[in-house]
Amino acid sequence: MTSKRILITATQVPFVRGGAEYLVEGLRDALRERGHTVDVVALPFQWNPVERIPEHALAWRMLDISHVNGQPVDLVIATKFPSYMIRHPHKVAWLVHQHRQAYDWYGTDLSDFSNTPAHRQVREAIFQMDRRGLGECRARYTISRNVSGRLQRFNGLASTPLYPPSRYAQSLRAGPYGDYVLSSARLDRAKRLDLLLHALAHTDAPLRAIFAGTGPDRQRLERIATDLGLGERVRFLGFVSDAELIELYANARAVFYAPLDEDYGFATVEAFGAARPVITADDSGGVLEFVVHGENGLVTRADPAALATSITALATDPARAEALGRAGQPLVAAITWEKVIQALVRDA
Repeated sequence: MTSKRILITATQVPFVRGGAEYLVEGLRDALRERGHTVDVVALPFQWNPVERIPEHALAWRMLDISHVNGQPVDLVIATKFPSYMIRHPHKVAWLVHQHRQAYDWYGTDLSDFSNTPAHRQVREAIFQMDRRGLGECRARYTISRNVSGRLQRFNGLASTPLYPPSRYAQSLRAGPYGDYVLSSARLDRAKRLDLLLHALAHTDAPLRAIFAGTGPDRQRLERIATDLGLGERVRFLGFVSDAELIELYANARAVFYAPLDEDYGFATVEAFGAARPVITADDSGGVLEFVVHGENGLVTRADPAALATSITALATDPARAEALGRAGQPLVAAITWEKVIQALVRDA
């Protein structure tokens, strides 16, 4: 493959790091390892107040990155709203997600949009910008079938799913099946981590819950744990190092990951990389592209009592937890940067 000069465009919410940021960094490093000259162009994004959102899209539209230091840029890979509004003759999208508050979250308590003329106008502007910015791309890829489905449903644009590897793919390992259920998700309402707390309160199973991560929902979750009297059965570790997280995966009985209609979910592929079964819900979106009930994890309603049944089942049968977890390993072994790079750079 001929070496290219490539720019990755990425939205960065200041002080926040999550799956999208890790994806961009992993893509950058994988391209460099294959001999390409690569850098990341990131602009800050703020979604509140809603009325200011079009300004952030306009900032991307005004950039000219066709040449840098007098040399042409061969390819632009856009990732997340509104970074795909940038103009370039060789633009490819690897869509993490659109601005979900204007799309599938609209009308729920996860959205800042209200049913007012001003907010409806902004929402329609986002639809138009997405159709234009993504419609200009020479190729459109997404991080999951779920994201592709939303793009087709809302914008009438076809795309190809292209799964990203975890940054821990080469480091995850299988250890003993310990006495805790791990959550590695960001502490955010959309991840529905309160379901795990309520499920734990529904069972006397000898398993703890360990939350490894930070986020704006921590105080609320801690209050719920206190109100439920969970005590030492719950630990909030906050930020943990990569080495600590790998160790937590290696020794968990299972991984809990039941967000609402997730885009993709690195927690799923990381759990399988460590041969851990995943406990999830039947409305968790992209997670269900990997987790099959009774084969490599347990899928139930997004209901504490139903999830408690899954926790109890794995608490009393570590051999089943191991069998389910190991069944998930072949799925993630097929997710490689080589496949991602070949697809994204193919038409450059």
